[in-house]
Formats: sequence, structure tokens, C-alpha cells
Amino acid sequence: MLESFTWYKQSAYRYKGERLVVYIDPWGLAGDLPPADLLLITHAHGDHFSTEDIDRVRTAKTVQVAPADVARELSGNVRAVRPGERLDAAGVKLETVPAYNIDPARLQAHPKANNWVGYVLRLGGHTYYHAGDTDHLPELERIKTDVAFLPIGGGGFVMTVDEAASLAKAMRPKIAVPMHYGFYPGVGVAGDGERFKKTASGVDVRVLTPVVPFANR
Repeated sequence: MLESFTWYKQSAYRYKGERLVVYIDPWGLAGDLPPADLLLITHAHGDHFSTEDIDRVRTAKTVQVAPADVARELSGNVRAVRPGERLDAAGVKLETVPAYNIDPARLQAHPKANNWVGYVLRLGGHTYYHAGDTDHLPELERIKTDVAFLPIGGGGFVMTVDEAASLAKAMRPKIAVPMHYGFYPGVGVAGDGERFKKTASGVDVRVLTPVVPFANR
């Protein structure tokens, strides 16, 4: 279920199927970069919304899906979304889900009022959830997915390892994959992936190796 995915850094992924290429929150792209059929942006922060990286893989045919504040800054085939929508983009069935902070110390990092999102998408016969930047929200526990990409780095921005493990146990995906750690000052270290794996015992956790080396050891 993960063999078609490449993790670049932070929350940046590429899915490359036989006829479809999808990038999610591209940042720090490196190596061979096939053009995007679909680009998904979760929110406006620079480690998720990088116009430089988008320009490297976008073509005139690329469908771009993003929250309204990001969509306004994009050109081409752009679809603005908010949480709670279902749509078909580039032949991919998508659902947008909430992504925001509820921890009092993190409320200003990702306010609910911004209507930023995570995505649930169907690719190659499997369902994938990319959480974007979020806390452990009760509404996320209801998501049914084969694979859940969850942020774990804490640092006043996203869930801590323990909080992310709690969400993974509540969701019970077939596979949980940690992300958003080890690349930004104060937001986790390289070893947090293995710590998440231990803390989320009972859930099948796969710790991927990023293309870009971790910055925080």
C-alpha cells in the first residue's frame, strides 16, 4: 500500500501510479519529478505551500485542490475547498476533513476558522488519509482508511508523539505512517518515528525514510 509513495520531507509526498501522479504538500522536492496530474495542498504555511516546488511539477493540465486562502494564490486549474466536501479531481475521489488545533497552547497555529483541511483519497484500490497539520480531533476518529499519514512532531504546531499515537489507536487504520517531524526547528527529531511506532502499539506503523535527510537529529 505504500510502495507507490515517496516521502520527501515534513508532510510532502508523491504518489506515482501507472497513469496518475499526485503530490501532497510538496516541499523540498528532489530527484526525478514526474509532472503532477493532481496537487493537494492542506494549508498556507510555507512548509506545506511552496510555490517554488509547485512550479516544478505543475503543468497546464494539473488539477490543484486547496483551501480558499491558498487557492487564491494559485493559477491554472484550481479548486477551492473547505472541510466536509466530496469531489472528484483528476479522476480521484476525494473527501476533505477538518485540520486544526484544539490544544490551548497551539490554537493560533492552525485556527479552526481558517477552514484548512486534510484529505481522504482513493488511489489504486486503497484509501489514504493525509492529515495535514492537526490535533487529535474527535471527528477524525470516525475516518475509515487503509493508511493514515499523521503529524507527530509537536513543537506548538501539531500533535505530539503520544497524541498522534492516541489518534492512530482510535482510528485503527491498517497502516499508520508518521510525518511532520525532524525537519523544522523544535518540531520533533529523527527518532520520533520509532517512538511513535512503540507508543502506537497494536497499530501497524511503518516508518518511512525521507528523500531529504532529517535536519533534527
